[in-house]
Amino acid sequence: MLRTITLGSCVSVQGVVVGQMADGKIVVKVDEKTFVGFPVAQVRAA
Repeated sequence: MLRTITLGSCVSVQGVVVGQMADGKIVVKVDEKTFVGFPVAQVRAA
């Protein structure tokens, strides 16, 4: 599943979810790199 995470106040990354941390952060993989950050809130269209 693709998810978007924030790495800082202005940087976001979208990739495949590979794990979840105990503090609420998630791990996503992009090509050969992994990134850890807080997930962006999902919004459903009305």
